[in-house]
Amino acid sequence: MVCLAISVKLVPNFKPNNYNFVMKKLVLSFLFLSFLFQPIAKADEGMWLPMLLGEQVYADMVKKGLKVSKEQLYSMNQACIKDAIIIFGGGCTGEIVSKEGLIFTNHHCGYSAIAAASTVDHNYLRDGFWSKSKSEEIYAPGVHAQFLMKIVDVTDKVNEKIKDIPAMELTQKLPGILAEMATKETEGSGYEGRISSMFKANQFLLFVYERYKDVRLVGTPPESIGKFGGDTDNWEWPRHTGDFSIFRVYTNKEGKAADYAADNVPLKAKYSLPVSIKGIKDGDYTMIWGYPGGTNRYETSYGVKLKTDIENPSLVDLRDQRLKYMLEEMKKDPAVKIQLAGNYAGIANYWKFFDGESKQLLKFKTFEEKQTNEAAFLTWAKGKPEFENLFNEYSKMYDAWRPYAKQRVYMTEGIFGSPLIKFASSLQKLDAALSKKDVSKEDIAKAIDAAKADRTNFIKDENVVSDKNILGFVTQAFYNAIDAAQHPAGFYAMINSKFGDLKTKSTYEAFSNYVFTTTAILDNAKWDAMMANPDTATLHKDPAFMMANAFNTNFNSKYAKLFADFNAKNFVLGKAYLKGVLEMNKGKKMYPDANFTMRVSYGKVGSYSPKDAVKYSHICTLSGILEKYKPGDYEFDAPVKLIELAKAKDYGQYADAGAKDVVVSFISSNDITGGNSGSPVINGNGELIGLAFDGNYEALSHKIKFDKDLNRTINLDVRYLLWVVEKLGGATNIIAELDIRK
Repeated sequence: MVCLAISVKLVPNFKPNNYNFVMKKLVLSFLFLSFLFQPIAKADEGMWLPMLLGEQVYADMVKKGLKVSKEQLYSMNQACIKDAIIIFGGGCTGEIVSKEGLIFTNHHCGYSAIAAASTVDHNYLRDGFWSKSKSEEIYAPGVHAQFLMKIVDVTDKVNEKIKDIPAMELTQKLPGILAEMATKETEGSGYEGRISSMFKANQFLLFVYERYKDVRLVGTPPESIGKFGGDTDNWEWPRHTGDFSIFRVYTNKEGKAADYAADNVPLKAKYSLPVSIKGIKDGDYTMIWGYPGGTNRYETSYGVKLKTDIENPSLVDLRDQRLKYMLEEMKKDPAVKIQLAGNYAGIANYWKFFDGESKQLLKFKTFEEKQTNEAAFLTWAKGKPEFENLFNEYSKMYDAWRPYAKQRVYMTEGIFGSPLIKFASSLQKLDAALSKKDVSKEDIAKAIDAAKADRTNFIKDENVVSDKNILGFVTQAFYNAIDAAQHPAGFYAMINSKFGDLKTKSTYEAFSNYVFTTTAILDNAKWDAMMANPDTATLHKDPAFMMANAFNTNFNSKYAKLFADFNAKNFVLGKAYLKGVLEMNKGKKMYPDANFTMRVSYGKVGSYSPKDAVKYSHICTLSGILEKYKPGDYEFDAPVKLIELAKAKDYGQYADAGAKDVVVSFISSNDITGGNSGSPVINGNGELIGLAFDGNYEALSHKIKFDKDLNRTINLDVRYLLWVVEKLGGATNIIAELDIRK
């Protein structure tokens, strides 16, 4: 789920001359039509900056059911909802739900921390974990909680800073400039600053955060609850996944953010969300707060066609096989499952997403819709030199990069999808240090120490059997899919001469076996000897480094400049295009693309009909778990105690009055994306009713196109969360901390 960098688009195979002809016809067709640009919010679309809601958006929120004031949503002068929303672990959202810094977030957001705390003897992934007192809570190294302190518009300052920089250099220089400015803006405050670009660098906002480094695991359900349904149910509705985990923020005794210490104390929260168990109805108001990672709603038709023709299909095929080889080993050994759990989950999540995204973009005819929008833009831009030739330039830009787009996907997702080759690539930093003239012994020692530290982390996560299979597959896949003229010079000729016919799978299996049995990276004695007296000749003879170096050198010497030019031009043209769009739509409510900055979206609980004769309810219940339950199954097993309680209808105070059951999950029309995982779903009274954790397959085009009819966010009902904590975990101490509204 991933976020702040300027996105780079690979290129589709279609004729620019044909495209321009179609565009001219569309311009004529839409000459007298008003312009309706897609990212002007319609229905429940929009990820809004809380400080910039404006009267128009806030009034619409109230009309749909919001009952709290703007100051209760976002204020610099009083505690408010924004103070309870955190960045969790650098890539997810969490929410503060007690005065003592208790955090709710998704199970998949806490997954790596849970795996890191687990051993074969204390397998918290498999068995769950519930602390019955604060002394039992487990420190989660590397997990941080960041609170937003304020947002400041710094557009004028940034524009003044970059006004003399050539446009084609901005894409490379801007990140460094923004980082330097953010550091100066927060210098001496103890806070962190990040300046984020809005509307493709037409606006810049400074976000100021306070980071807390002592975060501890408080509770997690067994994986059979937290991942119930596995990959089969991922991105699907109906859904019965108990996707939650519980953590706590700690401070030093003075209440300040601090590194972990045993005598640190729970955070005294500025604001915590009350928790409602009153239940939900179809049509109820919902808002979701959090940190959506990235959308590209202002993408051009060129970029859309790229995704459906090249980028997504290639990525899906490569990830499919990588997951297959990992899963084979995870099923054999619980220790391997723990070892690979985090990496596997990350790969699997977006493997299915990219497959669904392509299908929905094609189904919704998004390419054609973008062409229509662009034709209307060109009608408006006629006679405006700054804008009227933008799409001619887009055409040239894509033509220049198109022949090499697939190669880059097969290198990044394929060749460097092997953990061994990815690590070997990192040794180029050591190689560079050793190759410098007059390099100091101190610099070499630093490079060696860094390589040793990186290797320690690599070895901890490396599963040789699955990686060996991955390497054989991706090496053959690159050979078959990529034009021979774009292969690394001599690489496949070497495989052919030493290992056999390049059309035969066994050749690549033999090559992979050779790499794994020969490389010093996986042999402690060879590695220690190489680090004791490192030299470039020895490093370049290592087969894993040789392969990584061959592919890196091939790309850097022939294609890196083309890629950099494509990236730079895409940035420049995108900035100009959005400037024009903003001018066209002055006075209309528009939202910037998601970029992992705090946003709020609003909508309603909503059933939907994805196809003829099918209507999905807005809720799923415990009864559905009983229907899906398969004892011992890798995806649909469940704890025996859960099954017993569900059969006995032991629901406690968490039963839904209408369903006469515990609601496990519900769907809403909110606009979210990756990064919103763990986000609170809040009702019109400002009370927590659920945790967002997924989207529905029928609307996986949402990063580029929001569908007003089919888009649904899948949310864990907070009543199921509390039922699991109390009835299965017996952690009544956690329940007692909450402000529960009945």
